[in-house]
Amino acid sequence: MKEYDFTLKFSIGNFPIDPDSYVEALYTGGCDDALIGVGKKGYLSLNFIREASSAYDAISTAIADVKNVIPSANLIEAAPDFVGLTDVAKIIGCTRQNIRKLIVESEPRSLLPIYEGTPSIWHLAEILAWLREFKTYSIDDSLMEIAKANMDINIAKSWQKVAPTAQEKIQRLAL
Repeated sequence: MKEYDFTLKFSIGNFPIDPDSYVEALYTGGCDDALIGVGKKGYLSLNFIREASSAYDAISTAIADVKNVIPSANLIEAAPDFVGLTDVAKIIGCTRQNIRKLIVESEPRSLLPIYEGTPSIWHLAEILAWLREFKTYSIDDSLMEIAKANMDINIAKSWQKVAPTAQEKIQRLAL
């Protein structure tokens, strides 16, 4: 069993229930391996360090545990996934400027962001794979696995927002 460190963010609605009451229920409901944040009204953030046989198992059991305690909880994001240069630098243990230099000097083979702007955003799994493959960085396998699982979950969640009647057409366009 490996340990996986990840964060799940949920919308719980604007119920007149004190969010602190959820903390104890989540703890006894299987989330005793999470730090639970209730800062913003109607939202919960849980940072897990969960032992499991795979990243997917760790994340899926954590989501199930939250939904068992709060059935109305709606997953907003599984993290880490969406990252900017500063996030990547922190994860890798170098400077933001170093990561930027790697990307700029690697053009046109550098990884394209999913959002190009200020700041540009990448999927962590893709940038870690790129750093490992093309820049020979040593990346922890557990981090790679959790980043890939989170990316898959977030993409699947976004895909659910596409009207079923449009999904087939869009799939053909994207391939």
